[in-house]
Amino acid sequence: MLNTRQHLVVRSTGLTKRYGNAEVVSGVGLEVPARQVYGFLGPNGAGKSTTMKMLLGLTRPTNGSVEVFGEPFSPGRTLARVGSLIEQPSFYGHLTGRENLDIVRRVKHLGAASIDQALDTVGLSHAANKQARNYSLGMKQRLGLAMALLGEPELLILDEPTNGLDPSGIHEIRELITSLPASRGITVMVSSHLLSEIEQMADTIGIISHGHLLYQGPLSALAEAGHIVVRTRPEQAVPTAQTLAAQGWRVSSVQDGEIIMPAYDDDHVARLVTTLVTAGTSIYRVELRRRSLEQIFLDITEQAPPQGQPSTQQQPPRGAPHQPAHVRQAPVQRQSTPSQAPAPGYPGAQGPRRAPARPVPTYTQAAYQDPAQQTAYQGMRRVGA
Repeated sequence: MLNTRQHLVVRSTGLTKRYGNAEVVSGVGLEVPARQVYGFLGPNGAGKSTTMKMLLGLTRPTNGSVEVFGEPFSPGRTLARVGSLIEQPSFYGHLTGRENLDIVRRVKHLGAASIDQALDTVGLSHAANKQARNYSLGMKQRLGLAMALLGEPELLILDEPTNGLDPSGIHEIRELITSLPASRGITVMVSSHLLSEIEQMADTIGIISHGHLLYQGPLSALAEAGHIVVRTRPEQAVPTAQTLAAQGWRVSSVQDGEIIMPAYDDDHVARLVTTLVTAGTSIYRVELRRRSLEQIFLDITEQAPPQGQPSTQQQPPRGAPHQPAHVRQAPVQRQSTPSQAPAPGYPGAQGPRRAPARPVPTYTQAAYQDPAQQTAYQGMRRVGA
């Protein structure tokens, strides 16, 4: 779980959508924390737009439920507090930006002052009296955001708001979105297939592929999913890995004199170095290697089941805290070094009586876990499938 119920603005349970025999969204369980930017990340066709339409009542779910602001979704009550921009914004080209906003303002029964406030928020006041047909693509996106912001919504749902923009337009929209939680107290849920955009905007992310929500959690948690590399003499690497495993340390693999281990904090790295020195190991280097969001994203989405097929229940690793039934442990992630793919290595042992297993080509998930039974980092989780 990401947070307690009272701190979640959006919560979906088992959200599913089928068109005939095609299941395009499969049991999605979203949890969007208040006053954050939630990045909804996935390839084109992954189910992002369909999911957002279900959250807004534009598409009826086949199964599942949606809660917004802690209450079951109700079109009249819920949408009065929500602004949205799904796909491309539409305007009357012969009307000015102000006149287009005035139409929406009247439909929402808002005061005339709301127009100037929305224009000022998106930085479009200078072009308010210009015909919409003469707006640049970036200005049209800003006008769409101004429409979504009319009436001071508490939640803003944006589907690919930077799609088609030039770098300058992308930067402008990104700066606006990231400012809204702090400046206006607005929770923003924004979808994108652009990894770099979500990485620069979001506090919390959800990754969807083939209709399955494969991960959601703090972006910082994914950024921390690295591994420790201990560089030693090649002939010492395997015996040292066996010694560490026998003492309860987790060893992911061994390759060319490098012992790959899950990421530990500074205190445990210090204890690790002490253990190695005591064992007489020649230590050349101990470093933390992290993966980019792109690497993590590709690893996660490659593990997605085909569209319409259920996710496979994964067992949590030994020693991991108990998780609720609806939170599933995602597949073991591959962690490669920056310049080369993973190679077969020593996979480690769980205790002193276990003999070394045969080499395997993958690493275990990154976790803070050692003989002191430190709480494990949960890493990749398949959620709500």
